[in-house]
Amino acid sequence: MLDRVVPTISSLLNARVQGHSLPAGLYTSEDVFEADLDVFFRKHWICVGLECDVPEPGDATVIDIGKSSLILLRDDDGAIRVLHNVCRHRGSRLLDEGTTIISKLVCPYHQWTYELSGQLVYAPHMGRDFDKECRSLKQIAFRSIGGLIYVCLSDDPPADIDRLEEVMAERLAPYDIGNAKVAHQCDVIEHGNWKLTLENNRECYHCSANHPELCVSFVDLDFGFDPDSLSPEDRAQAEEHLALYAERTSRWEMEGHPSAAVEQLLDCATNFRTQRLIIAGAGESQTPDATAASSKLLGTMTRKDLGDTHLWGHNSWKHFMGDHAVVSIVIPLSAGKTLVRTKWLVHKDAVEGVDYDLDKLTSVWLATTDQDSELVSRSQAGIMDPAYTPGPYSPFSETSLDKFATWYIDRMRAHGY
Repeated sequence: MLDRVVPTISSLLNARVQGHSLPAGLYTSEDVFEADLDVFFRKHWICVGLECDVPEPGDATVIDIGKSSLILLRDDDGAIRVLHNVCRHRGSRLLDEGTTIISKLVCPYHQWTYELSGQLVYAPHMGRDFDKECRSLKQIAFRSIGGLIYVCLSDDPPADIDRLEEVMAERLAPYDIGNAKVAHQCDVIEHGNWKLTLENNRECYHCSANHPELCVSFVDLDFGFDPDSLSPEDRAQAEEHLALYAERTSRWEMEGHPSAAVEQLLDCATNFRTQRLIIAGAGESQTPDATAASSKLLGTMTRKDLGDTHLWGHNSWKHFMGDHAVVSIVIPLSAGKTLVRTKWLVHKDAVEGVDYDLDKLTSVWLATTDQDSELVSRSQAGIMDPAYTPGPYSPFSETSLDKFATWYIDRMRAHGY
């Protein structure tokens, strides 16, 4: 019996047909998974957390990305630091995954001790000639963009993150995310490849059939539709909605609230899209009745009718509204498992049960995340079936998926695959 021929990564990349989903091996192969981690989670900028994850000096949280472990902390001077979670003695992990409060970083193995800046200050039994100066913890390149923490594990981070910072610093300033508070966090492990998680998030083709809670406030037509598939009544409603978008975006821009879509999706390293979206129904927030969940608005916001400032990248998506924000971060665990970490943010002084109701704040995206997890699992199972062949993307509602697949192929090839 002849051995089965296992496609190389290069041959899988070459097999992708423009306008179609990716070949199965790019979703299922462990070799591809390891390459993805190297290219997209080490050599590109990724969102790993928030300034408000570590609100006070001494607050620290550990995030694991593949074999790399990162410490996000606030040092004694109140500055954000991102350090490798690797002792400079014999490599022991300093902190376990999760959040903690520390005065110094002390290795549990041999008690090597570091300031929160990463500087080594105590290394017992190393002799008087031992030079502590060259044994500080290794720093990780990071940017805080409007309170969002982006890191790059490479020694040569892509420079085009400057465009993301240029666009988002102004748009995020009124929300003051750096001084917000994490009201709730939910970790969901999806049984699917990280690219399926991202693809699922980048289209709303599936929303009306699968997300009844979200569709109270989220307009699925915002992300494309085939006018010929609509009834005359629905087509008239869609055209009316598009006209409303043009009018609302123009008015928001005139009032000093950047709103128009900005995309950096192809021919780039740092992949992102942002736009101020209209909230349906009551128009205030992504809640069960589309009204604000928190009476205390974020940052310097004074209005509830400024829609949803939406931002996505290749490992995250975020929604910023007047009363709260929802931030989801994607961390691949294996070829067929992906962690989706979602955080709900409110004003730092907002009090649960007084200023906001936690169920109203979280229920829409808790339901949506569970529904998406089921959809991603079904997709992964189907792609693993020998009957799977890449299917065509909708030219109306899945153009962002086609761009993502094209960008993915281009970036893999740019890094030698």
